[in-house]
Amino acid sequence: MRRDALTTFTDLGVFPPIAEALERVGITEAFPIQEMAIPVALTGSDLIGQARTGTGKTFAFGIPLLQRIVAPGDRDYGLANEPGKPQALVVTPTRELAVQVNGDITTASTVRKVRITTLYGGRAYEPQVNALTKGVDVVVGTPGRLLDLAAQGHLDLSHVKVLVLDEADEMLDLGFLPDVEKLIALTPELRQTMLFSATMPAAVIGLARRYMRHPVNIRAESPDETQTVPTTAQFVYRAHQLDKDEMVARLLQAESRGLAMIFSQTKRAAQRLADELKDRGFAVAAVHGDLGQGAREQALRAFRSGKVDVLVATDVAARGIDVEGVTHVVNLTCPEDEKTYLHRIGRTGRAGASGVAVTFVDWDDLTRWKLINDALDLPYPEPVETYSSSEHFFHDLGIPPGTKGTLPRSERTRAGLEAEQLEDLGETGKARGRQPRRRNGGRRRTRGGEPAAAGHGHSEPRFDDEARPRRQRSRRRTRGGKAVDDGGSAGHAPEADPTATS
Repeated sequence: MRRDALTTFTDLGVFPPIAEALERVGITEAFPIQEMAIPVALTGSDLIGQARTGTGKTFAFGIPLLQRIVAPGDRDYGLANEPGKPQALVVTPTRELAVQVNGDITTASTVRKVRITTLYGGRAYEPQVNALTKGVDVVVGTPGRLLDLAAQGHLDLSHVKVLVLDEADEMLDLGFLPDVEKLIALTPELRQTMLFSATMPAAVIGLARRYMRHPVNIRAESPDETQTVPTTAQFVYRAHQLDKDEMVARLLQAESRGLAMIFSQTKRAAQRLADELKDRGFAVAAVHGDLGQGAREQALRAFRSGKVDVLVATDVAARGIDVEGVTHVVNLTCPEDEKTYLHRIGRTGRAGASGVAVTFVDWDDLTRWKLINDALDLPYPEPVETYSSSEHFFHDLGIPPGTKGTLPRSERTRAGLEAEQLEDLGETGKARGRQPRRRNGGRRRTRGGEPAAAGHGHSEPRFDDEARPRRQRSRRRTRGGKAVDDGGSAGHAPEADPTATS
């Protein structure tokens, strides 16, 4: 239960520079998980924090983390053993979450000027190595890139005072447990460890027992509360696969619809739906694993800035997207389990705001949905059969009568994805300058050093042939080792070009 006596970060014992930095962006009152976790974390105790997604876990560990390190502007910074070596490490399961965590910690550290860097795959190594060489105080990153830089000798974790494992359940679901254990082994034994997660499966509890010392368990809601955010209205429909595009297009024209996120099971389905919605006039972007990191970040920047108001994503984006103004979340198909469902719909109804979550369930997925429904104690065991023309579909979601599946031209006011610049990140694993594959094993046919047209013995004309005349080559026909003329007579060769040289 929230304690009314502790309402501001100053009341919680937060340093004035940190509280001032938060106040500058309008953050003054603590959410329940922050109110409960910050006083405990400031004592240096190990901590296990559990709260629903979207309830402010980042500041719950980010503020104590900043308060326990020594910043370059502090008086005793020069007394540190290794100034410039990371003093705090935050490990996240996804790149998008790493970026979001970095942004929140940076917001809280603007007055103290703490040096924070983000390390994750898909970006070039050189800028990250340069940042570590210049000196950093806080590192936020994903397990793979952190281990790579540590193995190369660029990342020294031997001076870490605070270790945070964010979204630990997702980290283990993605198979990062061996990498996480390797990273923990690189940090000092006498450190503060904080573990935050939306759910607490047995694997997470086992990890805490092995690497934490008498942790304090904090849960930001009472045991009888539902795990879903109470301000999110949930709708579940049994929908036909061939009608979903039309349903989504009409749903996106609901009254009071702000930003919307649509989750797809596969990368191909995400890109296909994004292309379809774009053809229907919507400002849409996609985020999935087949896109390069630059394109993924371009899409997220466009979404945050409002240049696009629809984001189609796979579960790679289910965590780490903390965007204000997301009013609608759509599950294009039934999620795999209740945890995936919670993480997806947690993108709306954040920080006390209201939201709408819509889930389409195929006929083949009814059994799976019933398991999710029972696990979360939801009142939708038998989703009603629904089509894009169903009256209750329009009524439930506030879709104006007569709405069709194409956005009217008068409402196409967003700048679109093309208005957001695509950064060159020097992406790793990306082929540069690769030519289209050709037949003949990918080799281009040539004659005399010039490209040759298929099926002909002459080279293709170049676009600059007229500007740069080519000298003619002398040719001599032979038969049986003897020169012949055009008519087949031996002993006579065509006259050579007098300007040619050997």
